[in-house]
Amino acid sequence: MQTSITRMLGIEHPIIQAGMSWASSSAALPAAVSNAGALGVLAAGPLRMADFKQSLDELAAATPHPYAVNIPLYRQGAAEILDMMHRQRVPVVIASQGGPKAHLPRFREYGAIWIQVVSTLEHAKKAADAGVDALIVVGGEAGGHPPANEVSTLVSVRRVLQDVSIPVIAGGGVADGWGIAALLALGADAVQLGTRFLLTHEAAVHENYKQAVLAADVHDTALIGRRGLPVRGLRNAFAQAIFDAERDQMAQDEYESLFKQSTLKQAALDGDVQWGKVELGQSAGLISRIQPAAEVVAQLVRELDEARARLGAMADGAAR
Repeated sequence: MQTSITRMLGIEHPIIQAGMSWASSSAALPAAVSNAGALGVLAAGPLRMADFKQSLDELAAATPHPYAVNIPLYRQGAAEILDMMHRQRVPVVIASQGGPKAHLPRFREYGAIWIQVVSTLEHAKKAADAGVDALIVVGGEAGGHPPANEVSTLVSVRRVLQDVSIPVIAGGGVADGWGIAALLALGADAVQLGTRFLLTHEAAVHENYKQAVLAADVHDTALIGRRGLPVRGLRNAFAQAIFDAERDQMAQDEYESLFKQSTLKQAALDGDVQWGKVELGQSAGLISRIQPAAEVVAQLVRELDEARARLGAMADGAAR
């Protein structure tokens, strides 16, 4: 199945593995996804320079296919990470949480593709006006940092497409090929999946984290930390402490201190799934097992084909 995004990126399938701190901060997961014909994404967010260079070198050696690096532009040391990405000629840059305009010219020098992650129409317009090649539009169902307004992917993507003319990748709430088909029908040219690839053998997170995500149903996540930069995560002891603080109208400085006491690393690397930030999307409730990443891509493609066949049969008047 070819779309403007598959042609732009040189990939077989309109499937993007989300950049997930720790889970895809080593080469194994993005390499497996790229080798399966989708786009694997190395998450640079939590990495020190030496570790980033090692992971980037290993990824480039592990796949002859296109891959991307996700960089949160607000992170400390982002300039040095971008310098390394430029020197290494990273083929696809996926940037979030910061403006792309100042960085685009030098990445254009060698033909890099720049994709910007956005969650509102305002940011989508700004990124498009800055000259990015495509957008990833993330809806409220997504894990990590979805829009604080919690507008769903279905609505957010359609709203952006009304006002923006560059290709859109949709993200949030999708864990199977039927969800991919739905968002392609909506007007997206590819779909980003995070939680589905979190539950793979190659995802570099603690087994406790994977089992907590695997056990979660669609109603077991919440937007945590609404008085700051919220995350969608598991309803655990940490989340309850934040909810209690909001109910009790805790002073803002104390509230921020409480929120910072818990980290994603605490859950992802140390396995503390009660007091760490267990970031996941609502689509966790659609996933029933942990699989190899290549098997996940193949399954997504089969399901997408089934969904397309069903729609085709409906157009022919043959579906039941």
